Amino acid sequence: MGRKREFDVDQALDAAVCVFWRKGYEGVSYSDLTQAMGVERPALYSAFGNKEALFRRALARYYERYLDFIPAALDLPTSREVVAHILRRAAELHTRYPDHRGCLGINGALACSDDAEPIRLALIDARAEGEASLRDRFERAKQEGDLPETANCTALAAFVMAVTHGMAVQAKAGFSRDMLEAVAEQALSTWPTGNSTLSRSHPEP
Repeated sequence: MGRKREFDVDQALDAAVCVFWRKGYEGVSYSDLTQAMGVERPALYSAFGNKEALFRRALARYYERYLDFIPAALDLPTSREVVAHILRRAAELHTRYPDHRGCLGINGALACSDDAEPIRLALIDARAEGEASLRDRFERAKQEGDLPETANCTALAAFVMAVTHGMAVQAKAGFSRDMLEAVAEQALSTWPTGNSTLSRSHPEP
């Protein structure tokens, strides 16, 4: 009969999220993980598998618990409200925790060796999925007249992702929340608007 697990798996996974968030995938050692998670290495393997498998679990938890504002933003009435919500919440999240600033996904992919190529590709796929969701939302806004007919929705989605990623890097470098919010407002100041009643009935937040 197997030995009963003596730690809380959810709490251990949350601890792993914080470690990966702070140090990135390559910067984290098994000693970092076992110390933060309060488990011995055999128990870590038993519950989560190897480091790559644990990171994938941690990334899924990060998206679920910390990036839930993105799907919520997609339901807002106008494209500008969508972008404003994402950028402002990102500025808050990237600076919320002094000991792990920035974005787990960006921190995890900034420096990856050949051995970590599967992780880099997984992070690229995750970001591409988010960008595709934004593009689809902007296409809908274009059909509704909220964006002008000339709007390039693919470029707009890439622009929003580039701004959020840049804000994450700046936060990691020590930029304040106020500065990141100023960056967000600058990006919003150039946002295109259409001529629909939808845009006029929902003034800029």
